[in-house]
Order: sequence, then structure tokens, then C-alpha cells
Amino acid sequence: MDKKHIILLMDIGNTNTKVGIAFDDKIVATYVLPTTLKETADTFGFKIVAMCRNLKIQVSEIDLWMVCSVVPPLNLIIKEAGEKYSNCKVIFVPEDFALPLENKYANPSEVGSDRLVTAYAARELYSTPGLIVIDFGTATTLECVQDNSYLGGLICPGIFSSLQALSVKTAKLPKISLEMDNRKMQIGNSTITSMTHGFIFGFAKMVDGLCEELKKFLKGEITIVATGGFAPKIKPVSRLINEIRPDLLLRGLLFASKNYLDK
Repeated sequence: MDKKHIILLMDIGNTNTKVGIAFDDKIVATYVLPTTLKETADTFGFKIVAMCRNLKIQVSEIDLWMVCSVVPPLNLIIKEAGEKYSNCKVIFVPEDFALPLENKYANPSEVGSDRLVTAYAARELYSTPGLIVIDFGTATTLECVQDNSYLGGLICPGIFSSLQALSVKTAKLPKISLEMDNRKMQIGNSTITSMTHGFIFGFAKMVDGLCEELKKFLKGEITIVATGGFAPKIKPVSRLINEIRPDLLLRGLLFASKNYLDK
């Protein structure tokens, strides 16, 4: 396959690390690894080597590592891995490369890089003046974008972390998968149904209600886009979520890498 650039995209989150490999403008493969502070440059490098082998490319063919991280202790390890195994630059966004999105946070450095990158990705993908970006990750975050400005947002409990808290603190509640047979809420007649409907409809009502309030601060037509592992479970019962973009953050890193390489 002809390709001008091979880019490694990396989203280092508190729970998982998502890795994407892009050939030019197309993300051709994605992988999810558990985030662990026990990682070394070599253990991580070997994992990237295995991913490349799976795609029948050499790790040395990668032109750039574009990284978004909310786990600072891993940053130097990732940088060392990229330089050692791909012999290329490892760029952290937005620390090393500022995104073309005005950051209107009171203290811009406080904003998590993942929040900025998802907001930037949505801005590149959608033309409506207003955007609300919901990320169902370790925390549930809602980001507001007006025109080319990131305004800020809200940080709420995450679905998975809330489920974990219940299973740890309440011995009689089972672990559940949040699978539903229909999209209509019912009174739970079993513990599993009670929890499943409570979580899915509860979080859907939460984000719908918060979006209703956030829309009052935005002007013009508004697109509400969701990402994160639980987004497909929430959207079918949400009134307001317009679209799901599972790869939104990696897509933002890809947009950023194109800007970086073109500069």
C-alpha cells in the first residue's frame, strides 16, 4: 500500500492506552492496552513492534509519534520508546504542539489534554457554530466549543468507575455488563435489570439534562457528539446526542499530526 507518512497516535488515559496507526489520513488499526506505571521504554517499544508486525510494516517506518497523555509519569518513558524504536520525534499535544483552537479556560494549563484534543477533533469534523462533546471515559466529560474557541465544560462521574465503586462498596450487588434487550426503561424486577436500567437511563438523563443547560451558553446551531466506550450504550436512549465518534481523540491527534508535518 502506497503511503506518504505513517503516524502512530497514542491516547494515554488513566485506565487504558489507545494506540492507532495511520497511513496518511486513514487510521488503519487501533489497539487498546491497560495503562500501567510498571511500563518501561522497552516493554512499550516491544508492544509497538508487535502492532507494526501485525500490519506488515517496520516500527522504523513510523515518521511521527503524536501523543495525548493525562498520566505524566509515563511521558518520559513513551518519549524514550519512540525515539529508540522508531528513531523519530515524539510530540505531546498540546505541550509540544499547540492546537489551532483558542483555549478560554481561566487557567489554560489546567485543561486535560484529552479534553482539548476531543474538542479540537469535533471542531475539525463539524461545521455548526456550537459543539458539545461528551466523552464517556473514566470520567464523563462535556466540552463546549463556540466557533473556534474552547470554552470549558463539565466533569462528572464515569460509568465504569461508578460501577466499580458499587461493586467494591456493596457486597450484594453483582458486576454487570450493561446489556439491554430494549430501549424502554422498566421497573427492575431483578438486581441486574435494576442496575442496568438505572445506569444507562440515569447517565442518559444526566447528559441530556446537562446538555439542555449548556446549550443556553452557545449560539447558533449545535451538534452534540459522543465518544468513549459507553457511548453506543447511551446514545439509543438519549434525546440529544446526534452522533457517536468512537475514534474522536485519535482523529484529533491525526489532524494535529497533519498540521505538524505541514508546518
